[in-house]
Amino acid sequence: MDLTKYVENGLYFENNKFMGKLLKILLTLAIIIGITWFVWDRIKPGTTVDTRHQVLIERIEAMGKLELVKYRLSDVVEHKNITAYLPEASVLLIIKADAVGCIDLTKLDSTDVKVSGDSVSITLPKPEICYVKIDHKDSKVYDTKMAFFREATLVDEAYKAAEEEIHRQVKNSDILQQTQNNAIHVFKPLIEALGFSKVSLSFK
Repeated sequence: MDLTKYVENGLYFENNKFMGKLLKILLTLAIIIGITWFVWDRIKPGTTVDTRHQVLIERIEAMGKLELVKYRLSDVVEHKNITAYLPEASVLLIIKADAVGCIDLTKLDSTDVKVSGDSVSITLPKPEICYVKIDHKDSKVYDTKMAFFREATLVDEAYKAAEEEIHRQVKNSDILQQTQNNAIHVFKPLIEALGFSKVSLSFK
């Protein structure tokens, strides 16, 4: 027999034997890993959420403010932070806010109501802005540029700037006049329904 062929056949046999053992080991490991994953997926502990609250009533107030008009406002805010050592950072926000005009009926007393026969004269408290409030649910950050670690600060500054501007715009609007007009439309029919044919409404 040719010695070379004998050696080659022997090596081929040993290689096949080695590959067979290797495949068996890999297959066994794959089965073990698969079974371990399956069992762990079934018995692994679930995530527990623990949230605790301590809600305290700080103040109780009697409310007598009659809301008569609500304005919905939008503000597109581009806020920039410019420094000498860092790139210019900016944030673009779309802000939604509500402004409500009302009359505080707790300021109404008996001297403000004068009745004479079928006539009545009422002096209502002057209209006021009940509140201006940003609707954080509908507001959103639209875009940021080069903000990186400054993003939270930029967004906070932008919200504050938007709140100040919205307050300024509301004060310059006709919300108080609209509140007064709506008060007349609400109160006059109610008072007439009580039997008064002549109703006079004015404001302090």
